[in-house]
Amino acid sequence: MTGNLPLTHRFQVLGDATRLRILMLVAQVELTVGEIAHVLGQSQPSISRHVRILDEAGL
Repeated sequence: MTGNLPLTHRFQVLGDATRLRILMLVAQVELTVGEIAHVLGQSQPSISRHVRILDEAGL
């Protein structure tokens, strides 16, 4: 599925500040969803949703 997503959709996914911050964090070190939530000061369900969107976009 990830290979079929248009590039514009991937840019749209990256246009969200939280998702971009998540990618920047996990590019440096492997973190759990709970750890990401703590660092970003957001709820775990919210971060899980963002991670799912990133995953579905192949990011």
